[in-house]
Amino acid sequence: MQNVVIVGGGGHVGLPLALVLASNGYKVCSLDISHETVDLINSGIMPFKENGAPELLVHTLAAGNFKATTEHSVVAEADVLIVVIGTPMDQHLNPNPNAVGDAIFACMPYMNSSQLVVLRSTVFPGVTAKVKSLLEDAGLHPELTFCPERILEGDAIKELRELPQIIGAWNEPAADRATSFFSKLGIETIVVTPEEAELAKLFTNVWRYIKFAAANQFWLMSNEAGLDFAKIREAIRFDYPRASDLPKAGFAAGPCLLKDTMQLAAFSNNNFGLGYSAMLVNEGLPLYIVNKLEEKYDLSKMKVGILGAAFKSESDDIRESLSYKLKKILEFKANKVFMTDPHVTVDFNLKPLNEVIRDSDILILATPHSAYQEIITDKPIIDIWNVLGNGNLI
Repeated sequence: MQNVVIVGGGGHVGLPLALVLASNGYKVCSLDISHETVDLINSGIMPFKENGAPELLVHTLAAGNFKATTEHSVVAEADVLIVVIGTPMDQHLNPNPNAVGDAIFACMPYMNSSQLVVLRSTVFPGVTAKVKSLLEDAGLHPELTFCPERILEGDAIKELRELPQIIGAWNEPAADRATSFFSKLGIETIVVTPEEAELAKLFTNVWRYIKFAAANQFWLMSNEAGLDFAKIREAIRFDYPRASDLPKAGFAAGPCLLKDTMQLAAFSNNNFGLGYSAMLVNEGLPLYIVNKLEEKYDLSKMKVGILGAAFKSESDDIRESLSYKLKKILEFKANKVFMTDPHVTVDFNLKPLNEVIRDSDILILATPHSAYQEIITDKPIIDIWNVLGNGNLI
């Protein structure tokens, strides 16, 4: 039985991977810097919402195939070391390509040249090569690969067992070893170079962000013309496969899409006009909504309720959620602002849905949770997602 250690293994990418690997014959340890997260995991409690994960966590803990720790010394036991530390952005939207290297550096005292090392999270192009140099400078020569995650948060357990895995490797032995490792999950693999894999991951996320921006731009145009984009979109997509991927209008956010768009812009020497345009459209949506409301209402005398704090439907993840950008704008413009979310547990300022509906003069449906589909109220609801099926004109 191969030993696997996942650095950053308590998060939304690392923990589902750990559980799937542990349920497929590997002995897995999640290494995380958060003592609170590690304690939760080892007690059988998921630190975030993920379909199918709670049952898998209890099962793998009981079987003895999985555990979590904060001790880097476990790296010495690993046959396979997976690093899911991504590339963060600073306050000026510049990527920090050193984060992965820092994580590797902390592991180096316990690493050896017989290991397979897999970089997993989205990285700035060239980071894999930099890690290779760091390891070689330390006299370490493991098989190094970049094998990006491709999962949809919330459906990671399912998709890890279904989606093909991209293998970024410089040589055949590394490619073969990584291919054998992931093939045990019953999935296909595609071998490219690490640089090609790095760009493939960025292109994937940025393509989604641009598609969301296109839908949001179409909604803005329609709304300015007094026309219902939801109805137009339905007409476009009806029995027409070439338009089936046109998304709904709505907040395009989360921990990856904007960040990866800005990474790609930095990689292209800031010569990525399409990416910047997408950012302006998507990030500008909260302010546009507030400005349109100001044309109809005296917001300074109104109480506004925001329905949804998570960055996407049925999630409890508030990272980079545009609901909070909307809230900040409204806190300056409106008399009072309330927010609710049926899934989020980390924001203690959230209020129950019935209180928000009762105390608000107007409601903004910011996150398309299914729980909001049955809302009955005579209060005005701004519903750009068209969750209620009444159109999305403001």
